[in-house]
Amino acid sequence: MCLKILIVDDEPNIRILLEQALEDLEDEGVELLMASHGLEALEVVQEEHPNLIFLDVMMPKKNGLEVCKTIKQDWNQTDIYIVMLTAKGQEVEKEEGFAMGADFYMTKPFRPKEIVAKARSVLDL
Repeated sequence: MCLKILIVDDEPNIRILLEQALEDLEDEGVELLMASHGLEALEVVQEEHPNLIFLDVMMPKKNGLEVCKTIKQDWNQTDIYIVMLTAKGQEVEKEEGFAMGADFYMTKPFRPKEIVAKARSVLDL
């Protein structure tokens, strides 16, 4: 089975940074998928069923909280691990993310090593 990671962020630089951080995992059979906004993310989830999603909170065409709620609550895809990425690190935002079904929360700026460690842990690599 091919493991898949979906990177969702409306900022191209953040997507590139995440992709570069995670690209070594491709050698271990992990496929990296990209989406630039919430609606595109939901399409990719339906088509590809990723194992792990790094999901930005503030995005156009459906924010990360709405995307998370759709995946976890509306579609009941509890086997997809969602890491919320946000510049907002306040407890209220974290609680809202967890209430929508997020599994983990990381604030920006993040360290690429943290991203890789989290992916390896979630995917058992």
